[in-house]
Amino acid sequence: MNLYPFKFQPILKERLWGGTKLKEVLGKPIESEITGESWELSAVEGDISTVGNGPLAGTSLQQIIDQDPEGLLGKDVFERFGKDFPILIKFIDAKQDLSIQLHPNDELAKKRHNSFGKTEMWYVMDADPGANLIVGFNNDVTKEEYSKSLENDTLLDLLNYEQVKEGDTFFINTGKIHAIGAGVLLAEIQQTSDITYRVFDFNRRDKNGNLRELHTDLALDAMDYAKKDDFKVSYDTQKDAVNTMVDCPYFKTNFMNLDKDLSLDVTNRSSFTILMCVGGSAAVITEAGSVKIQKGETVLVPANSTNISIQTESVKLLEVTV
Repeated sequence: MNLYPFKFQPILKERLWGGTKLKEVLGKPIESEITGESWELSAVEGDISTVGNGPLAGTSLQQIIDQDPEGLLGKDVFERFGKDFPILIKFIDAKQDLSIQLHPNDELAKKRHNSFGKTEMWYVMDADPGANLIVGFNNDVTKEEYSKSLENDTLLDLLNYEQVKEGDTFFINTGKIHAIGAGVLLAEIQQTSDITYRVFDFNRRDKNGNLRELHTDLALDAMDYAKKDDFKVSYDTQKDAVNTMVDCPYFKTNFMNLDKDLSLDVTNRSSFTILMCVGGSAAVITEAGSVKIQKGETVLVPANSTNISIQTESVKLLEVTV
């Protein structure tokens, strides 16, 4: 099997809080006024990505992994995760505030849901004036204080708000209470998991007039109640270079702001490489083929590639490996 750089068909998700920026800013083929997510690269059961370019167009990500797991994933990734693709890549458009939520760690997620936990990071691509994120508590709280705030409808008073602009980056570890605020368009990199504990949803109702399910009890033992300033990512933005953003046990993400061509020797990289385009455009070339990428698109470069050449006059990329 010839493993060339893959682009996948976006999996578009309508959400109560979604809007139209995925189409207006990123060019996604959406038709509804409430599209909140574009899943760019997914191995979540029921939402497995399908190749959109080249000879393997129409083939699922899982089919490719099954036929050549080490070639696509890399030896180290295959030994660690088997044939389970460990990363989920999304673009998210919040026209309204998302629900306030958190995610369980690997141990809890495995025990309760037979799933990975959900550590994630956000890169803000666009933000309306005054738009913000909720990340963590503004002071240490006890489980009892938190529970009382839910009863008294005062949870919002306990939360930490971060006003954001393009380029701001946040690391959301498991257990941290959080929410994306209205007016934010972002790229999300996370463990392959769709496990979310929703704890407050502004008393909104869905299209059928029903309140959305909350996971109050599940969240109690999954939550980190301490105030921690460990979420804002500080990173270099040196031009025409690879700048480290996040290096955690689940993924590594670098930022590249290129005004000229760049060649990456990945001979010794025992992992696939994901390139998310968050600005501009480029051609991504390996010995097995090439593909063009523009803002709002994602490319998966198989692990058996030895060199990745990025040809551009102007592009901003997030590079993700495991």
